[in-house]
Amino acid sequence: MSVNVKGRNINVTPALKEYVEKKITKVTKQFKTVGDISAVLKVEHGNHIVEITVPASGILLRAQETTKDMYSSIDLVVEKIERQIHKYKTRLMKRKYSNFADAEIAPAPAAAEAPDEEFEIIKNKHFTMHPMTPEEAILQMNLLNHDFFVFFDPDLGSTNVVYRRKDGKYGLLTPELK
Repeated sequence: MSVNVKGRNINVTPALKEYVEKKITKVTKQFKTVGDISAVLKVEHGNHIVEITVPASGILLRAQETTKDMYSSIDLVVEKIERQIHKYKTRLMKRKYSNFADAEIAPAPAAAEAPDEEFEIIKNKHFTMHPMTPEEAILQMNLLNHDFFVFFDPDLGSTNVVYRRKDGKYGLLTPELK
């Protein structure tokens, strides 16, 4: 495990880098395997922004915090990571010691017809998918505070999407080729 500390619009001093490494390694000791941790420190319009990404034991923990002081931003973002770890571990224990109810599978919404205009792609993102069940994907989606999550289901042998519906329940999109 290594901690990569990068700065944008700020020079990362050795003391600042050491502070981030000390705080993060203390939190991630709970996991057996931890990948390369990424910490980005930014200063924008007088705000100090810290974003930390931790790949650990098949899950991805990410948090961001903004304050007027860099050290307090680091402390707050580490607290967020700690809460995510606690939430993840608690859900694992609940699942282990109780019958985990399957998420409701909702039908895919009908595709809306797009008008004849060109669409501009402004961001292209690549990521590594890990095989997981829909329940594990919902857990990962909630940890990241996203509205959807793309994952590979080894049982079906396909890439699927889970998403949060407006009613608070979850949906599952399973692609089929025609």
